[in-house]
Amino acid sequence: MSETNQTVAAIEMVDVCKWFGDFQALKDVNLRVDTSEKVVICGPSGSGKSTAIRCINRLERHESGQISVDGINLTDDKSSVAAIRAEVGMVFQQFNLFPHLTVIENLTLGPIRARGMSESAARNLAESYLERVRIPEQAEKYPGQLSGGQQQRVAIARSLCMEPKILLFDEPTSALDPEMIAEVLEVMAELADSGMTMIVVTHEMGFARKVADTMVFMDHGRVVESAPPEQFFSNPRTDRCQEFLSQILSH
Repeated sequence: MSETNQTVAAIEMVDVCKWFGDFQALKDVNLRVDTSEKVVICGPSGSGKSTAIRCINRLERHESGQISVDGINLTDDKSSVAAIRAEVGMVFQQFNLFPHLTVIENLTLGPIRARGMSESAARNLAESYLERVRIPEQAEKYPGQLSGGQQQRVAIARSLCMEPKILLFDEPTSALDPEMIAEVLEVMAELADSGMTMIVVTHEMGFARKVADTMVFMDHGRVVESAPPEQFFSNPRTDRCQEFLSQILSH
């Protein structure tokens, strides 16, 4: 980080490039997210949105450019990856819950194993986050006994149990039935209100308009446009962004 910056960014990507074989998925991506900022990334399928956020916590390795999280530079060094993963939680499209464990066991596994927390402390923490996502009564059930919306709320609570400073959401509602989307977005909106630093990849533009501090539009691996929601929705600067918004908002 340069010393000219007043504050260290929560996340900073500088000229980040990523290839899958011959295909360049990210082309000189630049993105800065400040502490407590809510950034929503949108764009067509295959535009690099998910790849960008997967690079932030090293689920994908970037080939060139720089990524830093809270001043920690992400390198191949295992300690830098571990330090960054300790600060960054991620919620996926698929809930990735362990089907053979109860909800409470899914939530306490990380704090006990990764943070060395006692079972009782981990359980108290897990119960408090189940309250927060409004499903405390589901603690002893197995994931298969829950609706998709409830499973995604468990997945959010599981991320919160690791007490991250930053949460990344990769299209968290795209696998859900329409009636379950609202309950998950409501929990995410409350997290946003609480001051959590968030990057959300989503097509839910109503949510984006309400929650985002910054909208980012990606296409063909590049950040094409970045603006506050009022400007982004009412006066997009590029033809490509206008075209995307007119398609998505007409549905």
